[in-house]
Amino acid sequence: MEESYLNPFLDETTFYNRIVLGSLVPNRVWNPLPHFFQTWLRNYVGGTLLYLVSGFLWCLYIYYLKRNTYIPKDAVPSNKAMLLQIYVAMKAMPWYCALPTVSEYMVENGWAKCFARISDVGWPAYLLYLAIYLVFVEFGIYWMHRELHDIKPLYKYLHATHHIYNKQNTLSPFAGLAFHPIDGILQAVPHVIALFLVPMHFTTHIALLFIEAIWTANIHDCIHAKIWPVMGAGYHTIHHTTYRHNYGHYTIWMDWMCGTLRDPLDDELKVL
Repeated sequence: MEESYLNPFLDETTFYNRIVLGSLVPNRVWNPLPHFFQTWLRNYVGGTLLYLVSGFLWCLYIYYLKRNTYIPKDAVPSNKAMLLQIYVAMKAMPWYCALPTVSEYMVENGWAKCFARISDVGWPAYLLYLAIYLVFVEFGIYWMHRELHDIKPLYKYLHATHHIYNKQNTLSPFAGLAFHPIDGILQAVPHVIALFLVPMHFTTHIALLFIEAIWTANIHDCIHAKIWPVMGAGYHTIHHTTYRHNYGHYTIWMDWMCGTLRDPLDDELKVL
């Protein structure tokens, strides 16, 4: 117990474990487990709920409550397609959850450049570090994603699992995590590598990893939000149909700099 008080990161992860597992899992199941496996179980339970609940609510809203408002009737994916996406994502979920579990373990053991409280560095430094972190993550995910296309064995054996959803009527928010597990982990790895390079607020790092689930749901709903310079679903739908454009994650900057950007508005003008 004394060691925990000297380690604010361990205190924090223990608190998260108690809140999530204590609320959702019988005590006899999780309490005897070592801390590392408690953390994995918390990430698995939390990640699964976040994926299923956010995906369900997203689909309910855009496909049923706002029927034909955002998505034409003939572009709505079938229930069979969405169930297949859920099946692929749920097979990979136990492996996905290993990444935040390992990153938390590294932080708890002092191997990363994390700080526990914003007051440790002050708000100006926190915002600067966060900006550098996000730039690094954007750079890393762009190149990881691009290489998953350019290196043929990686595409064939890993990334092709995700690209069977290559038309508007096969894409849905549930496709956001429908990857081969190694593919999904590789694309999230820049979040962890950044911890060794950039001082980062620990809670913000965990939050960003789980926000990924919501963000990937967003960019697979085929609704072009037209918010520059955000890499929204309009751009990402083009990626799923051409395979050679719009590899970026949060923004269009990397694609713009590397010559792989294709604007959905330009495509609409060509159709007209």
